Amino acid sequence: MKRTNIPVNTFFKIATGSKRFRILLTPVGAIFFLVLLGCWIALSLWLDRLAGFPKIFSPPLNMALALPLLLAGIFLASWSVAHFLRARGTPVPFNPPPRVVTTGPYAYCRNPMVSGIFFILLGLGAFLRSVSLLFILTPVFILLNILELQRVEEPELEKRLGQKYLVYKRGTPMFIPRLKRKSRRG
Repeated sequence: MKRTNIPVNTFFKIATGSKRFRILLTPVGAIFFLVLLGCWIALSLWLDRLAGFPKIFSPPLNMALALPLLLAGIFLASWSVAHFLRARGTPVPFNPPPRVVTTGPYAYCRNPMVSGIFFILLGLGAFLRSVSLLFILTPVFILLNILELQRVEEPELEKRLGQKYLVYKRGTPMFIPRLKRKSRRG
């Protein structure tokens, strides 16, 4: 008996459903994600106080570490969103692009937008001087994202986009770009 994956089927149904409904859900999904990130950051600051963790990276070292991470994260996430918008979709899984996006940062890794969020969280951890955000909650966030991508998002993409996504997935790493391009020879 085949197990049904309710989250995969739900996202598939919404992503292939009425455009009007997808457009209505897009701001809800975006707001939900931003609130979740805000709560994650607030949780890290609460954990720092609760555990009595010291502030790390005193000023101006915290800024010197935070600024490149924040700028890299904002750039990568923005560049990724721009390529989704060009493909007539949004970063919100309810209203994704109708085709596999392989341009821009997506030519190098499958999840550059999420990678950008990881950089932003690390940058905020350095800026806020938070042990919990840098060394506990951002790694947990990365792990949770990997699990969600593998168990929900990628199976939904395979179901919706088929062979084109499978070929892209086989040839493109999840997060960390290859240093060397693969040879196209036989």
